[in-house]
Amino acid sequence: MNGRRKNTILGGGCLICCLAGLLIYGSGGIRSAGGEKTLTVGLFSDSYWEVQNGYAYRMLEEAEKAFQKQYPQVQVEFTSGIMKADYSEWLAEQVLSGKAPDVFIILGEDFNDYARTGVLKDLSSFIEKDDSFDLEAYYSSALSAGQYHQIQYALPYECAPKLMFVNKTILDQEGIEMPDNQWNWEEFYQICKKTTRDTDGNGTIDQFGVVGYTWEEAFESNGVRVFNEEGTECSLTGSGAEEAVNFLERLKGLTGEYIATERDFDLGNVVFQPMLFSEFRAYQSYPLSVKKYSGFEWGCIPMPAGPEGENISTLDTLLLAMNERTAMEEEAWAFMKTMTADPKIQKKIFTYSEGVSVLRQVTEADETLEELMEDAGNTESLNLHILSNAVENAAQAPRFRNAQEAVQEVNRAVEAIMEGSTNISSELIIWNRQINQYLAEQQSL
Repeated sequence: MNGRRKNTILGGGCLICCLAGLLIYGSGGIRSAGGEKTLTVGLFSDSYWEVQNGYAYRMLEEAEKAFQKQYPQVQVEFTSGIMKADYSEWLAEQVLSGKAPDVFIILGEDFNDYARTGVLKDLSSFIEKDDSFDLEAYYSSALSAGQYHQIQYALPYECAPKLMFVNKTILDQEGIEMPDNQWNWEEFYQICKKTTRDTDGNGTIDQFGVVGYTWEEAFESNGVRVFNEEGTECSLTGSGAEEAVNFLERLKGLTGEYIATERDFDLGNVVFQPMLFSEFRAYQSYPLSVKKYSGFEWGCIPMPAGPEGENISTLDTLLLAMNERTAMEEEAWAFMKTMTADPKIQKKIFTYSEGVSVLRQVTEADETLEELMEDAGNTESLNLHILSNAVENAAQAPRFRNAQEAVQEVNRAVEAIMEGSTNISSELIIWNRQINQYLAEQQSL
């Protein structure tokens, strides 16, 4: 295990400020500090991926050094002490008081509101005038996370796709081949059906096909986009949604009253589990511990495609934006490029974080595979081509205000439909109406 990671798991962070003495709430302009200019950068102090971290400051130190080679007269100061849970409220307060940092992290659920209300700088002119900046270097899906009405208001810094992790040992024992990257729901179901069984003959199912596969994965892979960009409309009435709920019921019917848990997967008793790549890496020595204590080999593949969809899932993306009111546009743009477009800095994500670089050349590099293997210890388990394709072809996660609450409303709807005995199509229409009413109420707040 690499000594840089031996004790504390790093979060997507890399944007986390652990540097003492850097607490400052930026004013969106030039500030004097011993005759130097100061660029303020807004971050939160815990992990974006919600895991412990201890080395994020190294990422910041290296980015700051790279930036100051170009701008030696500019001091960079980062916020500290703001937790992710409090960050949205804190940033809103800074914006309202006119003290927002020159550059700041923006969470997905806040992005649309800030872009729509003019808080974020339109980056179009910077992109057009900067010959050294290449939009094509980014994964298109990650780049689109920073767009509002086709205008680029933020740059992607780090991302994590959702993949299907597979217990290859069970497949081998059952005489089943590993699915290919274009597999579909029916193949998924048939494998789950064959592998879900009572292996010791005591009358209780102790081997399961899947755990953690929800309506979100089913909808995404069947072409269902539940919410529009603004979060004002919900769409549950199409054939894609009905097919997805029917498929979930089929999967549920394989186990009846027996419900698999993540612990069952850890113990080697489940074939499939969807997981964000960041979650998987956050286990740190997870693959090694699985091999040591449970004795199974694992691999990862894309999500199975529904009849109306593709082998895709949602991409979670961390964004960096510029304050519309900054008086340091040139320096702010240069710092954003350093953090998001400098391959040397982006490479450090695989050392100091659990996420994935937003640059193709970094994620697809041989060095990246070597870095990941230091944690995984299994050269056959990770395929950078699969990882890269999962990022490039991912669906966009909801980015409107109260998106998480809206997702929970859909979750409640799907659970109620699956627990009931009425017509799925009719129930989806009823719930669609209710959720749209909920969204309208949220918009009026």
